[in-house]
Amino acid sequence: MLPLLNFLKDEREHSLREAIDTLADQFHLKAEERRELLPSGNQPIFNNRVGWARTYMKKAGLIESYRRGYMCITDRGLNVLKQKPAKIDLELLGQFEEFIAFRTARREKAEREKEIEKEKTPEEILESAYQSLRTDLANDLIQQIKASPSSLFENIVIDLLVKMGYGGSRKDAGEAIGKTGDEGIDGIIKEDPLGLDIIYIQAKNGRTQLADLRFRNLQVLSKGNTQEKVYL
Repeated sequence: MLPLLNFLKDEREHSLREAIDTLADQFHLKAEERRELLPSGNQPIFNNRVGWARTYMKKAGLIESYRRGYMCITDRGLNVLKQKPAKIDLELLGQFEEFIAFRTARREKAEREKEIEKEKTPEEILESAYQSLRTDLANDLIQQIKASPSSLFENIVIDLLVKMGYGGSRKDAGEAIGKTGDEGIDGIIKEDPLGLDIIYIQAKNGRTQLADLRFRNLQVLSKGNTQEKVYL
């Protein structure tokens, strides 16, 4: 974990692939060592360990990620490096409440699943693992969206409405105009080529208005001559 955090100390955004290659060079790994796979055969061991180092430090708030596959150091991570630790391990990460909560929840979940899986078929175990991966991905996406700037969130809302069938193509149908505020209009959806039927939307993404899901405050303010609201 310490070599990975040192790699990120330039405060720039780096891809996981870049981190893996840089650290493999730093550790002077041979080609066969880089290719050595986990017992499952699904992933190289070194890639997996760098990935877990990223996950643990992300849960502790030392690094953050604004898009999938990329990461950058946080102010907390920089402060940890200023203390010049000999290593970063679970004991060091244990000083942060977020990491304690992560490990506690993970342990409790593992214990529950162990009891449940005693009565599961192999197919049910695979389905459970798949759902767990989907849940973790969804949680990561929610955190990234919460940390995104307002302009990006407004575009996400437009893309989502277009995918739901409002207005056809993204190019012609949706536009984020960025007039943020309680009374402003953040975007429009054109429901026909001439733009005669238009939905005006306001995407509220202020942190004080968030619960668990940022999309909860999405509102379709008007559609034609009718008033309509959509909560997601």
